[in-house]
Amino acid sequence: MEHVEDTASPADSAGSPSVEMAASNDRSHRKERTGVVIGDRADKTITVMVERRFSHPLYGKGVKRSKRYHVHDESNACRVGDIVRIVETRPLSKTKRWRVLETLGRKA
Repeated sequence: MEHVEDTASPADSAGSPSVEMAASNDRSHRKERTGVVIGDRADKTITVMVERRFSHPLYGKGVKRSKRYHVHDESNACRVGDIVRIVETRPLSKTKRWRVLETLGRKA
C-alpha cells in the first residue's frame, strides 16, 4: 500500500483567492424579502408582514401564507403602510435578524 502525501501546505491554502472570494460573496447571497410595514412603535424596529403565494401541491388552489419579521430600521424612517425590501443580517437582538434595505413606496 502506497502512502500519498498532500503537496499543499496549510499556509498555502490560507491565502488562496478561492477562500477569500468565498468569504466576500457570502454577503451578496443573503435572503431578501419584500413586505408591508404593519408596526413602527418600537425605537429602530419595525414589524414587516411578508406574504407569499403558492399553488397547493394536490388540489392546485392558490394559497396565501404570511409571516411577520422584526426588522432593524436605523433611521426610524419607515411608517405603517410602507412597502419595504428587507435583507438578512447577523442577529441584532433576540428576535431581529433582518434590516431594511430600501423603502419602495406606500401601500395603495
